[in-house]
Formats: sequence, C-alpha cells, structure tokens
Amino acid sequence: MDVGIVYEDGDILVLNKPAGLITHPKNISDTQDSVTGWLIEKFPNIKNVGEPFVASGKEVPRAGVVHRLDKDTSGLLIVAKNNEAFFYLKKLFQNRKIRKYYLALVNGRPKEPKGVISAPLGRVGLKRTARLTGKKLVDKKEALTEYRTLKEFKHHTLLEVSPHTGRTHQIRVHLNSIGTPVSGDKIYGFKRVKSPSGLMRLFLHAYKLEFTAPSFAKASEGRPDGKNLVLEADLPEELQNTLNMLE
Repeated sequence: MDVGIVYEDGDILVLNKPAGLITHPKNISDTQDSVTGWLIEKFPNIKNVGEPFVASGKEVPRAGVVHRLDKDTSGLLIVAKNNEAFFYLKKLFQNRKIRKYYLALVNGRPKEPKGVISAPLGRVGLKRTARLTGKKLVDKKEALTEYRTLKEFKHHTLLEVSPHTGRTHQIRVHLNSIGTPVSGDKIYGFKRVKSPSGLMRLFLHAYKLEFTAPSFAKASEGRPDGKNLVLEADLPEELQNTLNMLE
C-alpha cells in the first residue's frame, strides 16, 4: 500500500493513509497489511511507542499510532515517535484540541446546509458496527459531529465534516441518521439514492488536521518547538474523478 509521509519531525509523523489499509491488526494473528506493520518496517524503533492494543488477551504493538481511521477511509493519521509525544497527543485528543476535518460525499442533501449532529453512539453486543439506538446497546458514549455544505450536485452533496469526538464509525452513522449516508458506504448506507457510478469505495477522506505539535525531541533531531500545524492531504485520484464526473 502506498502510505505517504505528509510531515515529519523528531517527535511525530503525519501519514496519508490509502483506503483499503487497516490502521492496526485486530489481533496478534491478523496478517492483513496495516499502518502499524508499515511503520514497524520503516521505523523499527517505533514498535513499542505508546500503549499496546489488547486483543483476545494478547498485546498488539501500537507503533506510536495515536488515533485510527477506518479501513475504507483515506487521509491523515498522526503517529508519535516517542512515548512523551504519544501521551502529549493522547491528552490533546482527550481535551478535543486536535481538529480533524473530512471531505464526505453523501447521497441526497441535508435539510440544513450546515449543522451539528449530537447523538450518543454505542455498539450492539460485541459487533464493531455502531448504533444510535438498540435494546442491547453497550459502551454508549457522547458523540458530536459538525458539518457544512461545500458543493451541491443533482443527487449528491459534498460536505466538510468535523467530528468533535472520536467514536467508532461516528461520521458514517451520524450522516446516515440525518438521511444522507456517505456515498459508497455498504454498512450504513441505503438504496434510496444510488452512489455515483464507478465509485468503488467509501467517499470519506480525512483531509485536514490542526494541532500544536509536541516539542520533546532534541533540536538536532528536528524539534518542532511546539509550533501550530495545519496539514492537508489532497483527495485521492479516484475520489476527485468521482467529483469531476458529477460536474
């Protein structure tokens, strides 16, 4: 998989993850290509950075990954290169001081051109799929998603989406809940409005990040001195081609 490095200093990496690549294995036996596997190969010293994932009672190396993107979502992903940076970034996420922005093409059109969706999310049993309601809902947590319309097409709308919380499948569930599922979403979408012809993946791309970089590395290692970062990643070619076709 073609993982790109958008930014690097002595403390962090910001990667551009392609769609189709998982962020980390689901358990120690999972042999799928993953971001963590790529990181361990390219940056061996990063393997034990951060708290390991525990799956099926066994630890899976985190390799500095601070947050995750769904397999079918492309875009920007922050990775810590040392433990000081990892826990600094973890605290920023907990305090909602890292702003994440996505581009999402949705089927249909929201009733309001911009708005905030506030609806708690949980899982049904042990399934990873998220739900707003359900008799057996577990791990129900607050979830907040802000969106605004960037462009309207005949049957679709391009949105900029900013999740203020980081729940599993949050954007996909929230946008579906207001009647505008993400185009190409085979889990949460519905067939009332078909996705654009030729779209073979989920149209969801994490295109922008805003945060204050950590400054734990030595100056000789590329210390960023705690500067404010605004990083962007262009739409992948296949998604840009979809928009061009809708024009």
